[in-house]
Amino acid sequence: MIHLAAPEPYILWLTGAGVLIALVAWLPLALQKLPLSLPIICIGIGAAIFSIPAVTLRPMPFDYPDITERFTEFVVIIALMGAGLKLDRAFSWRRWGVTWRLLIITMPISIAAITLLGGWGLGLPWAAALLLGASLAPTDPVLAADVQVGPPKTGEEDEVRFGLTSEAGLNDGLAFPFVNLALALGLAASVGEPWARQWVLHSVLWEIGVGVVGGWLIGKIFGWLTYHVPAETKLSKTGDGLIAIAATFVSYGMTEIADAYGFLAVFVTALTLRRSHHAHDFNHAMHNITEQIERLAMMVVLILLGGALANGLLSALRWTDVAAAVAIILIVRPVAGMLAMIGFRAALPEKLTLAFFGIRGVGSFYYLAYGLNHMPLDSGERLWAIVGLVAVLSILLHGLTVTPAMRLLDRTRGRDPDAATPVPDAV
Repeated sequence: MIHLAAPEPYILWLTGAGVLIALVAWLPLALQKLPLSLPIICIGIGAAIFSIPAVTLRPMPFDYPDITERFTEFVVIIALMGAGLKLDRAFSWRRWGVTWRLLIITMPISIAAITLLGGWGLGLPWAAALLLGASLAPTDPVLAADVQVGPPKTGEEDEVRFGLTSEAGLNDGLAFPFVNLALALGLAASVGEPWARQWVLHSVLWEIGVGVVGGWLIGKIFGWLTYHVPAETKLSKTGDGLIAIAATFVSYGMTEIADAYGFLAVFVTALTLRRSHHAHDFNHAMHNITEQIERLAMMVVLILLGGALANGLLSALRWTDVAAAVAIILIVRPVAGMLAMIGFRAALPEKLTLAFFGIRGVGSFYYLAYGLNHMPLDSGERLWAIVGLVAVLSILLHGLTVTPAMRLLDRTRGRDPDAATPVPDAV
């Protein structure tokens, strides 16, 4: 009789990685017409895997704070590059009107409302409450794929999809000043140092300004190298979409070296790179590689989230925290979103969709991890429980409603949601 030796952990991990990559490729197609989303499936897979007694790893974010911060950071910057590359609409103050409404009205109102909810309703220290608000206000660029525009040059860019994509691209960078404000308030409370002048000059003016300008410059450089150098040495001639990953890392790294907001820079770099040759097919190749890497990394994050849920991530919750999480999803974002839509020329279903689908997720994990790594709080595990619950509620609620909602919206606009996506013309 043949006795099989127990497989090495490396072989098990290799097999699991193969299954994961296969799911990355197949699940979006299988779920296309179902009221389910890829994130829901990933969380379920993670909860099942980490519930097996033989699996001893406990993927709790507060047990691995540095890994949590860096990995979620990586996923977000890849998502930001992908979001910027697929926007067909040229930047202008007027044509991006819906974006400014969501950024200037919806996000600050959301941050203020969640901060007040955390401070007065949950009894959190005000610095912790502001960190919670800054973490949960931005729309997530990673998990919002189902409500975003389609790939470059496919025509899938109505006002709703454009608004949610551009909001997700910019608000992850513009939420950072509020995270830094929470850190400044926490430091001031502990050592009594003045904070207002430094926060305004550095965290707001310098870091936003350098993020925008630096992202634009790097996008211009990569755009020239990709499309406009002598014909034989154009990067576009390689046909290798990994150029987008190079631009992501350079943009983020150089901006962070300048002590500015790398998230903002990456999105601006993506927009600038796309505009360097708006109609070139190479945009499609760059978007494809970023989307594949983003989807794979997202699945890993969500499988780990499922494992954390199975191991008691939500155990620190109080009943008031649960009520607050539900309010954040069902009241705070929709109300703040509808306030931003006052005076905006769009049909009511479009306004409701823009207001409702403020999906929370990986970006919130990054901001909380970053904040707690720079400002340790006694309420850290409770904050993780609240953010984890909000993310799970968002994934479930938005994941179950996004497919029927977007299909209905397409039909009201006279677009067949089952129509094949057009293939970009070669250039």
